[in-house]
Amino acid sequence: MIWALHGAVGSAADWRVFAESVRSSGEEIRRLDLWRFLDCCPMPLEKFGVTLSTEIARIDPEPVIIGYSMGGRLALHALLAKPDMWKAAIIISAHVGLSSESDRSERRKRDAEWSAQALKGAWAEFLTGWEEQAVLNGGSMPDRSLLKDRRASVARSFVDWSLGVQKDLTPRLSEITAPVLWVTGERDRKFTSLAKQSVPHLQNGRHLSLPECGHRVPWEKPDEFSQEVRAFLETT
Repeated sequence: MIWALHGAVGSAADWRVFAESVRSSGEEIRRLDLWRFLDCCPMPLEKFGVTLSTEIARIDPEPVIIGYSMGGRLALHALLAKPDMWKAAIIISAHVGLSSESDRSERRKRDAEWSAQALKGAWAEFLTGWEEQAVLNGGSMPDRSLLKDRRASVARSFVDWSLGVQKDLTPRLSEITAPVLWVTGERDRKFTSLAKQSVPHLQNGRHLSLPECGHRVPWEKPDEFSQEVRAFLETT
């Protein structure tokens, strides 16, 4: 079964088109609502990895995990929490972690500002500001207005799951035993460079850079992305 993790300010609905595509080829998929992990209380990254992998292990003997951006970072933590349980992984436009404390501090500060806007600001203004980030140019995403009802959990994610609190996972990537397809968009130079640096540390990893595509790969090139994922899973 494929377990799909959405990105920041995202939702399970983001994977609808992809889910329809993989189901047509016989794959079963679960689109996770990541906000439920933050609805009641804080959930640090390491704890999330253990919690999710433990939940999935109870019901799926051969799980495949797929995560986009923030969801990709969360997927890496799940892979590291229980490396032997995963059949395969697809990581999309994800960051393995900042190496310097000054960079982490700056990121925590920036994410604290996003958190405050998400929690207390006008929701429409928050969404506009979020979507105007250059890295997110391209790709049409589902309506985010309904996420207003989950704004407390969205705000908490900028604190608990900030890149600024994440350890640099590079030294631990070799612990991941499952085959990993790491996908980036060719126009997304920053995350393509990060992928090229990260993939060699994996035991069984491959980097795929889709042309004419930015950060939101599954939504900018849905057909090509789905084809690549299906081809990858056929070999695992």
